[in-house]
Amino acid sequence: MLDPFLGVGTTCLTCRELGYESVGVEVSPLFTLVARVKVRDYSVEELRRCRDSIFAGRFQRRKMDVDGFIRRLYPHHALEDILFFREKVENIGHEDAREFFTLALMNAAAKVSYIYRDGAVIKIRRDRPRPPSLRKTFRHIVNGMIQDVERATLTPAKARIITGDARRLDFLESESFDIVITSPPYLNKIEYTSVYRPEYELFMSDVEVNPVRSYIGLRPSGVDEILTGEMPPAAQYYFQDMRRVMGEIYRVLRPGGKVVMVVGGGVFPDRVIEVDLEMAGIAVDCGFEVQRILAVNKRVATTKRVIKIGVSRESILVLRK
Repeated sequence: MLDPFLGVGTTCLTCRELGYESVGVEVSPLFTLVARVKVRDYSVEELRRCRDSIFAGRFQRRKMDVDGFIRRLYPHHALEDILFFREKVENIGHEDAREFFTLALMNAAAKVSYIYRDGAVIKIRRDRPRPPSLRKTFRHIVNGMIQDVERATLTPAKARIITGDARRLDFLESESFDIVITSPPYLNKIEYTSVYRPEYELFMSDVEVNPVRSYIGLRPSGVDEILTGEMPPAAQYYFQDMRRVMGEIYRVLRPGGKVVMVVGGGVFPDRVIEVDLEMAGIAVDCGFEVQRILAVNKRVATTKRVIKIGVSRESILVLRK
């Protein structure tokens, strides 16, 4: 199974539970970290030893090597704790355990912060009466994650996680997959990498991330591409990219292989774009047979809150090569 828009790894995790070999491709280094942590096999004893080592020592203040933006997002004492535990986690010798505890600390840091993520924007909310203790929150999350590992029923099936771009899958062999199960970013609902800036700056500072060109349908300034048709430019860029994606999916899929793809309608101020039908047309152009289009969710789209402009569908496309 291939999921070229893996997100945080749910598809590959499910494949491991059911016994299917899988590959997941995701453009976000942060999401691939989350996915790797979710699909791995762990030694519970080793995780417990690391946990006990992390929480054994007394607090020691660390140099506050963060910029003003990060300082505004956390209570001062919580940020000191984050930096203290970050150093402890970074000193874990085994990569699997190190990434496991890094993810736990990321989650704990978010819970004690002033951060409110509003779509693609980070907002600061200081109305919390008393943010919880970072140490207690971190320990609680670690214990919960270790319990999840104990309860997991993973099969020996392998899951390979790759940081990559679904528009260029040249690192995958042609006709090497039986099925593709995926959900591309929804048209006109694309989140920017900047919303995860705190995680990147605190825990992945050595990773370079393009906050614009990394995502389907976005274009950096200074890039001119020929646009035709009546759709808004964002929609045209989106379907140009999805045509590249669909071509790559066709190439890596074996003859007779299937694609199951969840897509959502695109809502603009003056119209609703039927993404499922557009994607079906692209699929046919690439050589696929469209077997079914299942509308699984519908909502009325309005402008100015009261003027109906159409119905937006969330649909599942079932394709066959």
